[in-house]
Amino acid sequence: MGFTDEHLIPLVDQGLGNSAYLVDLGNGSALAVDASRDLRTLRAAAERRGLTVAFAADTHLHADFLSGAVQLGHDAAATVLASAAGHRTFPHVALAEGDEVDLGGLTLRALATPGHTDEHLSFLLLDGAVELGVFTGGSLIVDSAARTDLLGPERTEELARAQYRSLRRLATLPDHLPVWPTHGAGSFCAAPPGAARTTTIGAQKQSNPLLAAPTEDAFVAELLAGLGTYPVYFARLAERNRTGPRVLSGPPLLPLLDAARIKQLLADGGHVVDVRPAVEFAAGHIPKALSIPLRDQFATWLGWLLPDTAPLAFVTGAGQDLNELVWQAYKIGYERLAGHLDGGMRAWRDAQGPVTATTLVTADQTGSRPYLDVRQYAEFTAGHVPGAAHIELGDLAGLAAEAPHGALVACGRGERAMTAASILERAGRTDLAVLSGGPADYARAHGRPLVDGTEAAHS
Repeated sequence: MGFTDEHLIPLVDQGLGNSAYLVDLGNGSALAVDASRDLRTLRAAAERRGLTVAFAADTHLHADFLSGAVQLGHDAAATVLASAAGHRTFPHVALAEGDEVDLGGLTLRALATPGHTDEHLSFLLLDGAVELGVFTGGSLIVDSAARTDLLGPERTEELARAQYRSLRRLATLPDHLPVWPTHGAGSFCAAPPGAARTTTIGAQKQSNPLLAAPTEDAFVAELLAGLGTYPVYFARLAERNRTGPRVLSGPPLLPLLDAARIKQLLADGGHVVDVRPAVEFAAGHIPKALSIPLRDQFATWLGWLLPDTAPLAFVTGAGQDLNELVWQAYKIGYERLAGHLDGGMRAWRDAQGPVTATTLVTADQTGSRPYLDVRQYAEFTAGHVPGAAHIELGDLAGLAAEAPHGALVACGRGERAMTAASILERAGRTDLAVLSGGPADYARAHGRPLVDGTEAAHS
């Protein structure tokens, strides 16, 4: 069919750090690879090209998101392609090592590449005997390989050794062959920051430190040393993807709730999530509300900090996109969305609802408060304020008692710090301030150069 770069359409989810792919098969049909449940971008790309998704292939169950393959099967009669070892319970073509699928001219060949997960497949795309590229999912990624600890610590090293063999196998493919990973920069499945999202086999032989490891033991040590924490919702996704997400009959909606309904939801054990910018939350919010500003990373922190089993109500600000809010929640399996506050905080105040505020300061207004850094471990060790305490945001709810009294809560810019402050406020802490900015701003204002390493009160 004369396959060119224009036939491959990467669809990047900046928030989760992942790429899906839409492949124009040249006959009005398309292949989707690792499509998220949030299909808005994929559908728009297909519509622009006049394409119908005929095939939906998933590389593994433990994606950072719920798969959109079931929905594509329902809406477009797409044939779902996935690993036989995944034991999915919905209709699909179950593939094992070496199996091939005729896509109507092009061919997709399954390559068993366990490591990130047991049932992981890569997909080699061919035009006759000509290899066009390989979808590597969470196996070989740009300058790394995806994490191997998602099935628990007792399996981590075993899977790392499987990942070693899978990467060595992929490295035998031709040097010029394009590599199209799913996990990329920003994914908690261990892609390095700032990396490109696609590569070639030859480029990875030159630049990937894991492929440069001289022995299997060295590979395992290198891979495991780079593993940080990951959102707790990851643990729920494999089974949800095995049985298939609920098919949606239309775009999910977010009903309007009055102040009385919000109060009742809180009394019944639900949660209020305030998605307004951090500065608006600081100026006044519902007590016990959790601040998670609506931005690309919203889904990550929703899934890390709150259960998917309790009803959620939202406080939104002027001009915020409710569709974006809902789809970010749905793509990670959060469907108990009760609604959003009708009229926002003005309506809450009009209904005599209690309001609390959070102190927000710039770097030159911090005084002598102890510094609490809530960034990820790798960010902290790369450069932090001398003497800073460190508790990752994802761990903070369980370690609230360890937060310094009167702390200045800080992250890289202020969004995560406001989330952290709201967590501490929920635990009864009222003596906090949030830094608008990050460590570099603090260092400039106080004349205290940042230090690297791990010295901290907690890490």
